[in-house]
Amino acid sequence: MKVTRLFKSFFESEKAGGLVLVICTIFSLLIANSSFSEDYISMWHYQMGSHNAEHWINDGLMAIFFLLIGLELEREIYIGELSKIKDAILPLMGALGGMAIPALLYFGFNSGTATQHGIGIPMATDIAFAIGILSLLGNKVPLSLKVFLTALAVIDDLGAIVLIALFYTKTIYFTNLLISLGIFALLLVMNRMKVNNLLLYLIGGVVMWYFMLHSGVHATITGVLLAFAIPFQNGRPSTISYQLQHWLHYPVAFGIIPIFALCNTAIVIGNDWTNNLTEPYSLGIIFGLALGKPIGILLFCYLAVKMKLTQLPDDINWRSLLGVGFLGGIGFTMSIFVTLLAFEDKNIINNAKFMILIASLLSGIMGFIWLKNTLKDNKTAEE
Repeated sequence: MKVTRLFKSFFESEKAGGLVLVICTIFSLLIANSSFSEDYISMWHYQMGSHNAEHWINDGLMAIFFLLIGLELEREIYIGELSKIKDAILPLMGALGGMAIPALLYFGFNSGTATQHGIGIPMATDIAFAIGILSLLGNKVPLSLKVFLTALAVIDDLGAIVLIALFYTKTIYFTNLLISLGIFALLLVMNRMKVNNLLLYLIGGVVMWYFMLHSGVHATITGVLLAFAIPFQNGRPSTISYQLQHWLHYPVAFGIIPIFALCNTAIVIGNDWTNNLTEPYSLGIIFGLALGKPIGILLFCYLAVKMKLTQLPDDINWRSLLGVGFLGGIGFTMSIFVTLLAFEDKNIINNAKFMILIASLLSGIMGFIWLKNTLKDNKTAEE
């Protein structure tokens, strides 16, 4: 299987980024539940101009994260694993199942309740954490499995982006929205005119982000729009799309996402946290991520193969695919992000974040153990 240099670079950065995320999360939880708790949490609410630090991180820095996601998605569509319909169908169906089944499970627990709006929380997969866990298994992991998980997680993120745009927008200020979309249209025209000055696109992106921020639509959507406005051309290293994506890998993996993790896992764990396990939103999150994800991914992939829409790569079997399904239940970044948009009650947000951590931990452990045994059995069978 031909794998681009940029994919290898992406996989390596996400692998190390997953380890950094684990360290940041543990550190943040420890500080938030220590004698420094009050100062640590208030630090993230420090007012910086018109917004506090948490707001700048979630609406500003995360727009850069979404820009990278958009660039990765664009590359996959044009020359990557999603460029051929038959190859794209397997991760596409897996991603659809991995969003649909968790959403149904969450809805089943929360239908008609005040927390029903959190239906998007268990639909997401955290690329960095999932790839980080997969990388712990070393060279025993087939290349096709790495590619499948990466493609699935990227499609998953696209689904989360669409979800945010459609269902987590409360009030729309059409003047600002139209100005932002007008700038996007101008950038598309520049693309068609083969303008290759990256600085012009970035300046346009910042202005577009400003008006999107004040439109009611979540500002991080700007990152994805900007990614598709920047000329891709042939995708070679000389193109500005490639150069920007390559440059963003490490700042995002080792800067932006760890800062997001530190800020959003400053969770105070009360003595009665076990009582929250039976809350409808808690059950929806835990069952949605830890159970719904592997069932949805495996089921939809199985149906796609049985319907002869696609086929499993030679080095992947159903057992290893189920293991990746478990890793798909590691929600973290995107799940926490959707939580912040879905709920307003601080206690519910705090508890929901903790449930995401529990579900992600369970998913990571199950996925690692399952794949370790499966890949070991496969190697033994080959010998």
